[in-house]
Amino acid sequence: MENWVVVVGGTNMDVVARTSAPLVAATSNPGHTRISPGGVGRNIAACLGLLGAPVRLVSAVGEDAFGDEALRVTAACGADVSAVRRVPGAATGTYTAVLDDAGELVAAVSDMAVVDALVLETVHLSDAALVVVDGNLAHAQASLVVAAAAAADVRVAFEPVSVAKAARLADLVHDLFLVTPNADELAAVTGRPTDQWRESVADLHARGVEHVWVRQGADGSWMCTSGSEPVHLAPEPATVVDVTGAGDAMLAAWVAAWLDGADPVAAARAGHRAAAATIESPHTVRPDLAVVLTEEP
Repeated sequence: MENWVVVVGGTNMDVVARTSAPLVAATSNPGHTRISPGGVGRNIAACLGLLGAPVRLVSAVGEDAFGDEALRVTAACGADVSAVRRVPGAATGTYTAVLDDAGELVAAVSDMAVVDALVLETVHLSDAALVVVDGNLAHAQASLVVAAAAAADVRVAFEPVSVAKAARLADLVHDLFLVTPNADELAAVTGRPTDQWRESVADLHARGVEHVWVRQGADGSWMCTSGSEPVHLAPEPATVVDVTGAGDAMLAAWVAAWLDGADPVAAARAGHRAAAATIESPHTVRPDLAVVLTEEP
């Protein structure tokens, strides 16, 4: 059955430090640190597995303890990790983040060099309904994935990840099923100012992108489908514990809902609920995500 989601992207270990008082720059701050599996692609795959979607992760990790743990935890979430490459002599990627005492991101460093060793011959699409492309991929890798999906007539969802990565892959953002930028990433893809996001959305629709889901943080999001008026969705109320992984859960919940037959707006509402649930959890991937999403809104 052609219902698998193939997620191609990064796997790493998250090192997240949160201050216990308002952060003071350029000095040591008291707080606490946690280490857990992360990576945009891995997080999306893990969330999809928890939500019961058939998902296969295509990624790369080192032959080290971090790689062992990342694969163990991801598989336990229900994701197929058989296509993840173990790279001899390489270190598993890391994402080091500093959060303030309110749980908001202050700064982060992403070391994802191992992703460049990803072997894309492991992308099998004969059983796929959707390919999710993580913006951490190098341009050549992302190009191969998009071309393979086009050849197999499989839809593609693109998560830009950051402004720099969105700009690097901007020429590939055409004839896609779903693109999920924030306002800055959208501007990086189209070259327009951030306040012209509606014009930017129109540009992407003209390029053949069917759905553009513009995330605006505390202002919610806009679900923009070609041929329809954009629909605004308010954010779900949430008490911030840790923002790490919220966007990844948001996309995963959208995909899971869409696989179950939801329309794009209903799927986006599920995404907002998943993001809020993740923000209220200390986990990058909330273990009880499926339970939370089945509760009454």
